This record gives sequence, C-alpha cells and structure tokens, in this order.
Amino acid sequence: MKIAIIGGHLSPALSIIEKIPEEWDVVFIGRKYIFEGDKAISLEYKTIKELGVEFENLNTGRFQRKFTRSTIPSLLKLPKGFYSAIRILNKHKPDVILGFGGYIQLPVIVAAFFKKIPVVIHEQTLEAGISNQICAKFAKKICISWESSARFFPKEKTVITGIPLRKDTVKINKTKPSELRRIQQIFITGGSSGSHFINEAVEKSILEILYYKIIHQTGDSRKFNDFERLSEIKENLPEKLRKNYIIKKFINPSEFSDLIGESDLIISRAGINTISEIIFFKKPCILIPIPFAQKNEQFKNSLFLKNLGLAEIIEQKNTTSNLLIQKIQIMLKNKDKYEIKNQSNLRFESAADTIIKILKKCAEKK
Repeated sequence: MKIAIIGGHLSPALSIIEKIPEEWDVVFIGRKYIFEGDKAISLEYKTIKELGVEFENLNTGRFQRKFTRSTIPSLLKLPKGFYSAIRILNKHKPDVILGFGGYIQLPVIVAAFFKKIPVVIHEQTLEAGISNQICAKFAKKICISWESSARFFPKEKTVITGIPLRKDTVKINKTKPSELRRIQQIFITGGSSGSHFINEAVEKSILEILYYKIIHQTGDSRKFNDFERLSEIKENLPEKLRKNYIIKKFINPSEFSDLIGESDLIISRAGINTISEIIFFKKPCILIPIPFAQKNEQFKNSLFLKNLGLAEIIEQKNTTSNLLIQKIQIMLKNKDKYEIKNQSNLRFESAADTIIKILKKCAEKK
C-alpha cells in the first residue's frame, strides 16, 4: 500500500510517518522553500529527506491575506499547482492521501477527487482552516484534534482523534530533565520559520535575559538575516554571558520536543503544534501571537492555553523589552503556579494509531 502525505504542519505528519507499517510506501508532498520569494530551504524538506522518505516539491499559489509583490505571481501559480498535483499522483499512484491543512494540500486533494483516490484530512487547530473546510467536501474522513472544531465539518465524516505526537515526545515527558539543572532555561522559538519580531525583542533584551540559559531558534529568512546578526552580537558578549546564549537557525522536531520538555519557560508564537507540545509537557509559557493570523487563530490558541493555566499573553502591539523581561522574571519565580486546571478532552498518545487505522480502512474501501 502507498500513502501520500501532504505537508503543512510538519510535527503531526512526522508522528504518522514513524507509525506507518513497514510494508507501506510513503511519498511526502510539500514545500522545498520556506516562503515565496525567499530561497531559504524549509525544515520540512530537510527533515523528510533525512528520513529517507521521497519528497515531491509542489510549487503552487495561494490566496494571500495581505497584498505583497508576490501576490499576483502566486495567484498565477494556481493552475500550475493543480497540473503538478496530477503529475505527482500519476507518478506515485497512492492508495490513500493524508492532508494536514495549508494551501499546499488544496490542488492535491482536488486532483485526488478526480482520480478517485480516497482522502483523509487532519485539522490541528481549535476551529478550522480555510483549506481544510474546502477539502472536507472531497474527504472520506476528517480527523480533528479538539471538540471545538467539530462544528465546522460534516458530523458523519468527522472523528475526534486528538493531535498526534512523536514517540520521542512521549518518552521525554517521563524523564523531566529540567529538574536536573541549576540554571533556569528558556526556550525561545518563532516556529519552524522563525519570527523576526521575536528575534528583535530578544535582541533588545539580550543582556538582561542572559542571567538564564537561552536557547533561541531564529529561522533562516534571507530578508532579515536575524541569525547572522544575533550570532555577531553573541560573539561580542562577555564570555560568561556568551555561554548562556545558544542560537540556532532550525531545530529538528525531535530536538524541539527535547527543548520544550527540558526548559523551565517557553517564549513563542502560538501555532497549534507548539501549543500542543506545551500542553503535553505542562510548561509555563509567554505567548506573542501573530496579530495577522487567519481568523485571529493564534490569539485564540493563546487564550485557550491561558485558560488552561499555563500561559501569559503579550500582544505584539504591546510588546516592549521591559515588559518581556518583567514577565520572564515573574513567571520563573512563580512557575509552580502555572498548572493545567482542566485536563479533560486532551488527547495525544493514541492519536497517531487512530489515524493510521482510519487511513487503512479508507484505502481498503477504495
């Protein structure tokens, strides 16, 4: 049997790949580059190639929320994306397709419908992305992570599976390595692509926050060159502070879980996969949601985590170096107060196995 997995959200896709039976063949359809107009190689591409899984780059367009110089060229790529999807499906002939949301999956799933290939989609967010709402019309089954997103999909197709986490993530949670360190550790991340805004906030606060050990993932946008600039700043720090600052462009998914599991505090955007791992590890966090996210999704994710008892929120428009430093100090002094208040309906460990069973049933009914 052959499965095509469409990227979009990498972490849950990887958790499925590691659970797939050995006799199944896998092809991964995704983005080779991080952004349109930016030739930095994506973490998705690097990670999938390292696993030895065949990767098909799909160059397609999308409807952008903001008009940029890439908007018109992006729209012109939509027909090309559909024909590229047809070519990929003709080449690999998958028995079933699994999509994880995002604009990449739309042409593939529409093409799969015409070729009568069964489709399963997975929704990670608390509500529903536009792509998944469209693709739900073509899907045999819709797997959702949270009960709150059920209202967006047909009841007869929808299954609450939870959000799949990797085996390494589950294993890390049982070791609690942060208890073995003397100096408190903060993990700062803007997601797999990094966040220029968060990188600048760290830069303005760098001397004050290096009282703690800082692991900082910057991304690799060629537009801002944050990694290069912050690396130069690091080299000019006093030796004692320099040792406390570890800076990385990318962090592979297994190491990402390590860092969340072993850190005392997380500072992050509020993408659903990062949120899910923070919940799983029960870690206090400072969230700076992207203000222009679709349907204010990241702010809603932040409120969800705050209501669970783990998060403090700083809106981007209100973020200053003084406020960030103040929040860090207060939270680390009082981190025992940040505990999950309601653990019902939080499903993680069985999600990947459930999704695999659904994929197998859909393929058998083809």
